[in-house]
Amino acid sequence: MIQDILHLLVSTVTDIYTLLVVLRFLLQVAKADFYNPLSQFIVKATDPLLKPLRRFIPGFWGIDLSSLVLALLVQIVGVIIVSLLAGALVTNPFIYLLVGVFGVLEAALNFYFFAIIILIIISWIAPQTYNPAAALLSQLTDPVLTPFRRLLPAMGGLDFSPMLALFVIHILRAIILPGLIASLGSFL
Repeated sequence: MIQDILHLLVSTVTDIYTLLVVLRFLLQVAKADFYNPLSQFIVKATDPLLKPLRRFIPGFWGIDLSSLVLALLVQIVGVIIVSLLAGALVTNPFIYLLVGVFGVLEAALNFYFFAIIILIIISWIAPQTYNPAAALLSQLTDPVLTPFRRLLPAMGGLDFSPMLALFVIHILRAIILPGLIASLGSFL
């Protein structure tokens, strides 16, 4: 029972911090407003671990590689701790790297899935009001939604592109990502 509680605690902390680091990366990629209060929270929460990494890992073409490495390291450390708690430590380090990469991808896909749903609900409830959280979500999801908006333009004032994006993200989360994990796991 204590082991289950520790497992849940480690998994939750790992997933939340990974999400924060992934959001920090996405803020930079989307060129979102860093003066937004939520952006400032994300920056302050990730800076203690990110600043030391930036000394060793430079950016590349405007991409903050240190954020991606930190997200990957957080996932790997979380998986190792959970494995130690379960008494099932694996000796192949490639497995931890693979699980870490898929954990970071899953965090990004889950964020986009729920962010788009939240934006859809906000557009129904309060379409013309300003909220810093909604503004930040809009800035973060625009790079993902733009290709879908080109593919499926607004019809009669209704934008169906978020539904198409949700469908594609759901396929990635529910079918493709688990399929990749299973197929790569069979090779190891």
